[in-house]
Amino acid sequence: MTRPATHDVLVRRADDRLHTQIDWLDSRHSFSFGAHYDPDDTHFGLLLVSNDDRVTAGSGFETHPHRDTEIVTWVLEGSLVHQDSTGHTGVIHPGLAQRMSAGSGILHSEKNDAFRTDPHTPATDVHFVQMWVVPDAAGITPGYEQLDIGPELDAGGLVVVASGMPRHAGDRAISIAQRDAALHAARLHPHGVTQLPVAPYVHLFVARGDAELEGAGRIAEGDAARITASEGRRITAGAEGAEVLVWEMHSALG
Repeated sequence: MTRPATHDVLVRRADDRLHTQIDWLDSRHSFSFGAHYDPDDTHFGLLLVSNDDRVTAGSGFETHPHRDTEIVTWVLEGSLVHQDSTGHTGVIHPGLAQRMSAGSGILHSEKNDAFRTDPHTPATDVHFVQMWVVPDAAGITPGYEQLDIGPELDAGGLVVVASGMPRHAGDRAISIAQRDAALHAARLHPHGVTQLPVAPYVHLFVARGDAELEGAGRIAEGDAARITASEGRRITAGAEGAEVLVWEMHSALG
């Protein structure tokens, strides 16, 4: 287990993220990604990628390969169609936990579902956050898993979305092949309060709304906090509530 030596909170503001914008995609990256590379900002803990994506109706990511990554996708608005080379298909919507294990190699596509379901509905973007963590081992069998956890989220507290940690075996929605990491999500009610996990590395992303992070101040929509030697700081949602994604990590890449 890797433990950081000192307590620290680094808040990265939404406008400071790397930005990719093309005709069908608006993507903001929390770490180096694609053509954007900063050798001092490639990951945090075990988290390799946290992309905040908007894809226009009728568009999306064509079939492309992945390998040796655990990929968790969290939809905020709209719906996203997933298809992969192992035969799995699914429509991901808000409240649905979804994980794809790339393992020894997989091909998949992700596209905005706006035109597929009803061609007469208004064209809408799909807004989602995609996160990648490093797996325990290379070359595992590719896999896919999804589960709707909307009712659990409506309660307002932290929900274990995806985890490979043994202590979450009975209460996680979906599994990942990384024993030292877990993703939590919360849809906090206005002024609602929750406590972050105690862990060597915690990554907090405010997907919607705004919140107050104990000891660090206000964090707005699109902001992230990288917390080392976390002792379970409290977060308090603002007047409109907040939706947050929290990675709890007990080791880090070298």
